Amino acid sequence: MTEETEGTTVTEEVELQIHKPTQVDYLGPIAVIILVLFLDQLLKHWVKTTMFLGEERTLFDGWGKIHFIENNGIAFGGHLPGALGKLVLTSFRILAAGGIFWYLMKLVQKGVAKGLVYSGALVFAGATGNIIDSIFYGVWYKNINNYDGGYFFGQVVDMLYFPILRGHFPSWVPMVGTHPFEFFRPVFNLADSSITCGILLIILFFRKSLKDL
Repeated sequence: MTEETEGTTVTEEVELQIHKPTQVDYLGPIAVIILVLFLDQLLKHWVKTTMFLGEERTLFDGWGKIHFIENNGIAFGGHLPGALGKLVLTSFRILAAGGIFWYLMKLVQKGVAKGLVYSGALVFAGATGNIIDSIFYGVWYKNINNYDGGYFFGQVVDMLYFPILRGHFPSWVPMVGTHPFEFFRPVFNLADSSITCGILLIILFFRKSLKDL
């Protein structure tokens, strides 16, 4: 039989003590977020100020390159048409990042596995890194941009390019037979990598933890 004290059971009090977050619980994921943002913005700044759009430099001979491109922030270079489309996209990304941060704080408060919290921090940091480009790059780099800028109308900087495999599809493959193929074709940035790593970690190791919430 569970003892009751002032409307709260002893069991509930113990659970509250177990799940009560400390400063350390918050500082860890915040440190991860700050580190990812710093490295992401540092690399983007270097690319923006030392390379011209479309320039390519070799990292690892034959398969690793720095290739400077810019986009509106949708995967694989997609975009919403017009200034309104860009504004809607950036606003949506801000709301999504805000939701991720709110949920991340809830995870800390619930006392879930630290790995899940750090994975969420990676996702949030990556999303925020690209949001910074969209909001501020149209103003911060207006003297070197090749597009009309302004707040909320910046372009996301991508530069990491790893064409590890190149060849042609066999002639018997429908639709694309004899056409060239390349893996890995997309050009991305550290923020994208952070999002991808965070999601993969959650899928591989923390799906059960999410289901139990």
